[in-house]
Amino acid sequence: MLKKIFYIFLLFISIKATAQRTNSSPYSFFGIGQQYSSQTVEQATMGGIGIAFNDVYHLNFLNPAANANLRFATYSVGLNVNDLTIKDFSGSQKSTSTTLSYINIGFPIGKKSGASFGLKTNTSVGYSLLNVANDINGDPFEATRFYGSGGTNKIYGAYGISITKNFSVGLEAEYIFGKTENNILSQRLGTQLGTKNNEITTIRGTGVKLGLHYIKELKNKLLFNFGASFKLENTLKTSGSENLYSLKIASSTVEIPKDTLYSNAINGKIVNPMKTGLGFGFGKENKWFAGIEYEFQDALGLQGSILTNSSYKYNNSSRVSIGGFYLPKDNSISSYWNRVTYRAGVRFENTGLLVNGTSTPGNFTKIKDFGISFGLGLPLKSLSNLNLGFEYGIKGSTINNLIQENYFNFKLSLSLSAFGQQAWFIQKKID
Repeated sequence: MLKKIFYIFLLFISIKATAQRTNSSPYSFFGIGQQYSSQTVEQATMGGIGIAFNDVYHLNFLNPAANANLRFATYSVGLNVNDLTIKDFSGSQKSTSTTLSYINIGFPIGKKSGASFGLKTNTSVGYSLLNVANDINGDPFEATRFYGSGGTNKIYGAYGISITKNFSVGLEAEYIFGKTENNILSQRLGTQLGTKNNEITTIRGTGVKLGLHYIKELKNKLLFNFGASFKLENTLKTSGSENLYSLKIASSTVEIPKDTLYSNAINGKIVNPMKTGLGFGFGKENKWFAGIEYEFQDALGLQGSILTNSSYKYNNSSRVSIGGFYLPKDNSISSYWNRVTYRAGVRFENTGLLVNGTSTPGNFTKIKDFGISFGLGLPLKSLSNLNLGFEYGIKGSTINNLIQENYFNFKLSLSLSAFGQQAWFIQKKID
């Protein structure tokens, strides 16, 4: 009877967490969190392509050279709603989270160049897992809760300029900042006090990306596009503290610390090797486009005790994306739906993360991510549009005691465009 009461108590103080329950991706536990792709909703709904494609109406987060084509002041904000189902060999759980993905503005500078700047979500940490250990009789004797929160954001500025009619180059600089917190809370049957390991980490760093874009008109107004981006190697510095202490759990929300068992300042670095992206595609202006992209990066380099763990490591990562759009008739008067942009794409990604979910040393499993997406660009007044996106994907697997994520993302963005003379930063002329 005592064991059953203790079991119920542990479930209660863990805020009704059940085995393998999460409020975000469990894989956000590793490193500094789950990485968010630097994409607009328009790009994400085409499988993530954008290095080789750009237009005068939308911002491009994948290739800074695309800023050279901006002809209108464009304001953009993006939102992502993630419906996540995680499962292991014993069952499944669901959760939902909402993230403001980006807030940005872009504008032309003369006739041959343009710039953009804004704020983007970079990484996110958010998980809550409860592990209950049973004895040989199947009775619970220990419960451990793993939970974390936080993440990083980036402020960026990008500039692109046309060197010739068909060729443009660009430069992007970013500043990354944020804080993460990871906790391990444990209590055993028959003990008055539990233990908690708490790690708080501050992350800071800068980065630079170079880009180029080439476009060539072929027969019948068919356009060939080629693009490349190079995110140069950069280092993120991490600093913080790690504390292990005993505590009394008074209720589901009240913890009373007792004795400090261990305290230490921690410092580390994350070395991001150069990330290269290549893409090409064909299309007709304001009509259709189809393209393919390949992005790759060497393994991340981790330094510092908070970032080194025998349960995971990093290897080379890569992404292949195929997608495009179709616009029936951009100037249609008779049908609104003929002026809607229809987008679709597919993405295959090797995240570079390897996780050991077993007690066998060296038994690492690659974490892969597959997604299929489609979206609508709904025209509003003037040159503005509302973009809706839907993405279904699978990340990870249940082999080797790991977790598989089945996710559905609903993406929403508002892109407001105005002629350059109407932008707030350009003084109007009086005729």
